[in-house]
Amino acid sequence: MRLTGKTAVVTGAGSGFGEGIAKTYAREGANIVVNDLNGAAAERVASEIALAGGKAIAVTGDITRGDDWRTLREAALEDFGSVQIVVNNAGTTHRNKPVLEVSESEFDRVYAVNVKGLYWSVREFVPYFRERGGGVFINIASTAGIRPRPGLVWYNGSKGAVIVASKSLAVELGADRIRVNCVNPVIGETALLPEFMGVDDTPENRARFLATIPLGRFSTPQDVANACLYLASDEAAFITGVCLEVDGGRCV
Repeated sequence: MRLTGKTAVVTGAGSGFGEGIAKTYAREGANIVVNDLNGAAAERVASEIALAGGKAIAVTGDITRGDDWRTLREAALEDFGSVQIVVNNAGTTHRNKPVLEVSESEFDRVYAVNVKGLYWSVREFVPYFRERGGGVFINIASTAGIRPRPGLVWYNGSKGAVIVASKSLAVELGADRIRVNCVNPVIGETALLPEFMGVDDTPENRARFLATIPLGRFSTPQDVANACLYLASDEAAFITGVCLEVDGGRCV
């Protein structure tokens, strides 16, 4: 197994891409810290990992708050003794709509979750990784950060910020043996799908979006998890500053 003996913190792991990443890492031998704002969802995923023979704990927390990140790190160390991998997966969006219709509160929430969450992750785990001689960050950005669509201006901008920050962190933290990489999924079958489309989730509306993806389907949690598994593994020991599109050719 590719992650035996490692512990991974996965944010937003109560559903969607995060759940897929957490369960895939667990199957590959990692201890998992399942974080989510929805405590019941986090507990469900942790329980399902345990039932499948893995090791996981659930930690409810808001990634926009520094105190919650501190609690998350302390819980991980108390239960598993060390952390090697942090996956910053939790994210949100405003609904797909004209830019002047996005409210200030929507804007603030998108940047708090998608960008400030990464800020607190770095603040909390970089000193720890430096002390232990290295670590891995994997940040879930989006194809929206490099190939933006109309109607998602501030979401696109937030994911662009994650991409540039990840590359900057990779350069700055390389001497500390801290690797930082991104995964950029195309639109996926998650709870946020109607928000990204900006219309009802109907076969006709899906077809419009699928027409822009050469491989003809949405991304899945397993697609994203497979990319994250490689980037977290020792096979990627010389990979940092990379943003890997998991997009069926959307960004070509």
